[in-house]
Amino acid sequence: MSSLFFQPPANTRTAHVPRKGDSVSHSKMEKRKPWVDYRGNIRSLCITKLLVFWATTTCTQFFLAGAERCPTTCTCEENTRSITCRNLQDSEIPTDLPQWVSTLNLTGNNISTLVREGFSFNATHLELSTLLLSGNNIQSIEEDAFLGLPSLQMLDLSRNRLVSISLHAFHGLLELRYLCLNDTLVDSAAAQVSGALTTGNLPRLQRLDLSGNQLRTIPLDTFETLSSLEALDLTNNSFQTIGKENITKLSEHKAIRVYLAANPFECNCELQSLYFWLKNGSQCVDAHRLLCWEPEGRRGLPIEKLRREDVDCINADLEAVSYVFLGIVLALIGIVFLMVLYLNREGIKTWLNNIREACRDQMEVYHYRYEQDSDPRLANVAV
Repeated sequence: MSSLFFQPPANTRTAHVPRKGDSVSHSKMEKRKPWVDYRGNIRSLCITKLLVFWATTTCTQFFLAGAERCPTTCTCEENTRSITCRNLQDSEIPTDLPQWVSTLNLTGNNISTLVREGFSFNATHLELSTLLLSGNNIQSIEEDAFLGLPSLQMLDLSRNRLVSISLHAFHGLLELRYLCLNDTLVDSAAAQVSGALTTGNLPRLQRLDLSGNQLRTIPLDTFETLSSLEALDLTNNSFQTIGKENITKLSEHKAIRVYLAANPFECNCELQSLYFWLKNGSQCVDAHRLLCWEPEGRRGLPIEKLRREDVDCINADLEAVSYVFLGIVLALIGIVFLMVLYLNREGIKTWLNNIREACRDQMEVYHYRYEQDSDPRLANVAV
């Protein structure tokens, strides 16, 4: 029975198993060759992939090692994620910064120009949140100068000498919270920075520092575009008054806290809008520090302590009108007097001639008497 299970089917062939010493035909060797080539190709492909993986890993490690290296002109503190760079010149910005940097301090260098895309060396991979550029003698900011800093929240440009600011200088700073521009605007830069803030697309800006810039007017357009603005520092400028239009704009944006101390305010009737704004609201945080500078008699007097009549434009206008009316009356009196003189010119002329003749006769009499008194011979004859 067992032999029946091992018998092959009638229509099948029994595979030939070569024995030792049997010769293998050439055709059978050729049938086995493609399998050998396929196994060789697989082996070559695996080796190639291993080499590529090794090269990629090595290059990546080398790149990361270079990226983590601190620039030669900088001091890196990885525990605080901050880098401080010194002795930079012109438009030089370090480009080989580590990727972990959060605060970049470039204060006190001599970077005269912030060129276009000067900070885009690491593009969106740079997680920089604080950029300090104060005291650099920066004179110009080009278009898209801060492009490539999508995470930047604080930008300090204070104590520079900005003369030229591109209209799109702040383009790309969508996360910016605090912009510091105190003691840095020169000449026409004040108007230019207003345009840059308007078109800069800074939807998250909360604090804007414009102190110490000799500003005389408030950039009104900035209120419309800076929808998240919470604090506006205008201290130590050259404001003599805050006009009604500015007060109206500020009142429309009650969320903005305003700082106005250390300005040379003229405490006259032109200060009326500011006076009532301070009295009736709390939007000006440092209202108690606002002092009069002119007139001299009120210098140092807090604006909040002024009386209503001190800034009452109606009384001032009436006083001005009264002076004008008095001047007109005096002018009319003078004209009437001159007309009377003109109409009586002949009589006045005759009267003056008579007075002159009388004076001359009287002088001749005095002269004759003087001659007699001075001659001794005439005196003896008289005796």
